[in-house]
Amino acid sequence: MPNSSAYAKVNGLEMYYEVHGAGRGPRLPLVLLHGGVLTIGLSFGAVLPALSADRLVIAPELQGHGHTADTDRALTVPDLASDVVALLDAIGVEQADFLGYSLGGLVALEIAVRHPGRVGRLVLSAAQYTQDGVHEEVRTPDHGSPRLPGEADFHEMADAYTASAPHPERFEDLLAKCSAVARAPLPWTADDLRGLTAPTLLVIGDTDFVRVEHAAEMQRLIPRSRLAVLPATTHMALMRRTSLLLPLLDEFLG
Repeated sequence: MPNSSAYAKVNGLEMYYEVHGAGRGPRLPLVLLHGGVLTIGLSFGAVLPALSADRLVIAPELQGHGHTADTDRALTVPDLASDVVALLDAIGVEQADFLGYSLGGLVALEIAVRHPGRVGRLVLSAAQYTQDGVHEEVRTPDHGSPRLPGEADFHEMADAYTASAPHPERFEDLLAKCSAVARAPLPWTADDLRGLTAPTLLVIGDTDFVRVEHAAEMQRLIPRSRLAVLPATTHMALMRRTSLLLPLLDEFLG
């Protein structure tokens, strides 16, 4: 359970966020950015207790996700990043470490590119910088693919949305918007990655949406970056592989 939760008025949204843990010493707060069609709990429930044991963790829910009501605005990575920066402004956080998963990883990368001074350390989990970094069977969904969410995953997403969303009847609308943002061109170049200043950890599963070769290319482009490929790990399982993931995060963020 969070220490506290609240809503902030940012960019026309009533943006929900949770605060976990407590700040100790000089460590920056850690901002967690969840995946598309997911919530804080579905994305980070397995790792949150450990991550917040000795530091302040801030976890917002993005436009149309979880407790944050949707608006007429399309879902775009730049707008979602602008919302997160506005939230941090509203609650007085000048700089933080970021851990973004899937859609949240794209948002974290956009913040690191456009607002480098706001980012201490950066963890990009299952995030690509161009859409051809994603396997073809994900871009043109082959629903028999082990890389894609299964029926049980979609039930989890729908149940979490129904339990938290201000308008639970709009789940299909959220799916459509997230599908659109997943196909939209991404706003970065190789030079943007070369210009990143934050120490960066890239994490994917070996059966992820993101191609291993693409993640390796990102690691070559981003200065001071590391790449971890978790074995026997799908996209949906990535943030639940605590025995592998938590030691990596502890070493990198610690």
